[in-house]
Amino acid sequence: MPSVQSKLWQYGAGGAALAGGAYLGLKLSGLDKLIAKQLRRRKEGPTDQELVAELPGLHEHGVGGKRNVPSLNREFLVRLRKLLSIVFTGPFCKQSVILFLHTCTLVVRTFLSIYIANLDGSIVKAIVERRPDVFIMAILKWLLVALPATFINSAIRYLESSLALSIRTKMVNHAYNEYFKDQAYYRVSNLDARLANVDQSLTDDLRSFSTTVAHVYSNVSKPLLDLLFMNYTLYHMASSAQANMSLSSMIGVATFLCTGGILRLCAPSFGKLVAEEAHRNGYLRYVNSRVVSNSEEIAFYGGHTVERTLIQKAYQALARQMQMIFNKRLWYIMLEQFLMKYVWSAAGLFMVAIPIMSATKKPNAARIEHAPEETSATGPSVVVYEQSSSDADSGEVTVSDRTHAYTMARNLLVSAADALERMLASYKDITELAGYTSRVSRMFDVFEEVKKGNYQRTTVTANSQGDKKWVPSDSRNSHQVVHLGRVESACGIVEECVDRLSLEAVPVVTPNYDVVVEKLSIEIKPGMHLLISGPNGCGKSSLLRILCGLWPVYRGRLIKPPTRHMFYIPQKPYMTLGSLRSQVIYPDTRDEMISKGVTDQDLMNILDTVHLQHIVQREGGWDAINDWQDLLSGGEKQRLGMARLFYHKPRFGLLDECTSAVSMDVEGAMYQALKDRGTTLITITHRPSLWRFHTHLLQFDGEGHWRLEALDSSARLSLREEKEQLEAQLSGLPTMQKRLRELCTLLGEDSVLANSSGQSTPTCTSPTGVAATAGAAVAANGGPSPSADAKTTSAKAAKAPKSQPRQR
Repeated sequence: MPSVQSKLWQYGAGGAALAGGAYLGLKLSGLDKLIAKQLRRRKEGPTDQELVAELPGLHEHGVGGKRNVPSLNREFLVRLRKLLSIVFTGPFCKQSVILFLHTCTLVVRTFLSIYIANLDGSIVKAIVERRPDVFIMAILKWLLVALPATFINSAIRYLESSLALSIRTKMVNHAYNEYFKDQAYYRVSNLDARLANVDQSLTDDLRSFSTTVAHVYSNVSKPLLDLLFMNYTLYHMASSAQANMSLSSMIGVATFLCTGGILRLCAPSFGKLVAEEAHRNGYLRYVNSRVVSNSEEIAFYGGHTVERTLIQKAYQALARQMQMIFNKRLWYIMLEQFLMKYVWSAAGLFMVAIPIMSATKKPNAARIEHAPEETSATGPSVVVYEQSSSDADSGEVTVSDRTHAYTMARNLLVSAADALERMLASYKDITELAGYTSRVSRMFDVFEEVKKGNYQRTTVTANSQGDKKWVPSDSRNSHQVVHLGRVESACGIVEECVDRLSLEAVPVVTPNYDVVVEKLSIEIKPGMHLLISGPNGCGKSSLLRILCGLWPVYRGRLIKPPTRHMFYIPQKPYMTLGSLRSQVIYPDTRDEMISKGVTDQDLMNILDTVHLQHIVQREGGWDAINDWQDLLSGGEKQRLGMARLFYHKPRFGLLDECTSAVSMDVEGAMYQALKDRGTTLITITHRPSLWRFHTHLLQFDGEGHWRLEALDSSARLSLREEKEQLEAQLSGLPTMQKRLRELCTLLGEDSVLANSSGQSTPTCTSPTGVAATAGAAVAANGGPSPSADAKTTSAKAAKAPKSQPRQR
């Protein structure tokens, strides 16, 4: 017999031949070029410029600047651990119990696989030995074990889905608690620009993250258990027969390391690709939602062609991204299947054949009749072969023994190879999990930062007109566009006082960090009804948002009543889903209304005050549920908004042109009723009819200046009437000036009025004709008298040199 050393040399030569054949196969199939190409393009991806060029508006929705590319690194592990700590709060929580049951089913499924492999070998051995009785008993055992095996397989899928649903439920509850805490829902959408599509993050991203976590755990733990227990069983089989296992182990380890390394190097950045796909999918949803929200305006403008083009571009960008992922998966799966099916199959044949052909001792004579649960503390018991008494007496390895060993070893090795394949294939799932983990973790980070007053937006530090921006103190380039630039945190002081509302050197800064007013210092006492006026964009509504706490106080000091003592009514009231009663008492519930001692009759009295008592009967009672946003008219919705103010009875009512669609008589009655109930009014309006309900005026000029003064409504109304009269008188001047220019052109003469006023518009200089007529007309409309024009003309004529030619 050849020595062991010579056998090792032969096996080494065979292994080298196998490696050479694999390399030759790669060269002939062109996979070596594919591997090199994948290595070069592994970290490549679409640039920010390409994304912005192909998706208009995508720059404002999260693309631009330095993007965080998800990958398998320490940061991914830290984020995943942080998210899992939200889900698994203790060893006895629901998620932990489901995870424990899922793990138990995976362990039982591994033991069943080992038992079925042993039973399969017994069936083949009975066929080879021609023993019908043993064959029939083995078939009966096969059918009996099929019942628990099928149940375990179904239970694995059921528990995996239950685990994913349980994780999603816990994450959704936590996400919505953070989203609706401290007005984070408003700050994320209006003051911060890092989450472009927060609705997608709260729905699709959480669902994908939960499903992927459960799937990755099942696809990693089950193959790991199969590898551990099946390799342990194969090791005991070979040890009992004194077979050579060293070379088989070397082949298995070498094959695993080589194929795993190749797949690791050639794997595309699936995490980055999936994250970008989710981002483009969210942008497509955003573009579609804009059409739904602004359908009436688009229809009025006839902008369906433009909107369709934008949606098609967004979809085409998403389709290109998905097609790129499909293309990368095509070549990656081809390489994966080649290595895992064919290379591993060839290596598996060597690993099975070498121990059987090198066995020098007959296995231990024993008959295994135990169930799979009869295992030792360290693993399954040693699996040996059923054999006849004559074979046991002879002590030689028969053909049936080798058939049994080969069949069982092959089944175990195929299962182990399948487990190893799933482990390596799970790398793609883990990279996708890294992408979802990055998006979900980023969402929670943004929620935490906006609640602390830290915001990031796309801003311009300054422009050529010198507009002021609230920018970081270390900005150097005055014309630089700051992508997602961090603005210094709001460090103003906010205090609460029941009967006081004051601002001390508080700047009015918009979400785009435009400084509308540098320092505003006012104090509003109870009973001091304030009217706010000024041109558009001067900071009127911005001031109300600061008073309500929606916008941060960057500097100065704000003293305001608690939120329950202030109520803000916008120009376009929000209609919630629910009954008619819910529209009046919003944001209270019916139970809260009852706890306050308010009845439906009290609500009817409120509707009578705002002249809406008829809608209760018209719409079918207080419990009627309709789409109130579309059912009610603009004036009815504004009066319902005012009804909420009467219901909540705040100390301060902030009214932002909330009665612009209401008739003046009803509007005046509502304002007078609010004053009678002791509500201090802070109103933004352009209607002079509301001046008489206010005592003070805060006026902005649109250039950063403001003025607070007592409001005398009668004097202001008289001044306004005089202003309207002057406007009516001067409205005819352009027509008269146009006629004067026509006459000067026809007469070919100069204009005395133009020379006296310094204007370039020519008017007639005839002293007896047109000039006198025009002067009389201008004087009749409040302009200069003809005598004044004549004196000016005479003076200029005396000063003019005689030799100066007359201009035409």
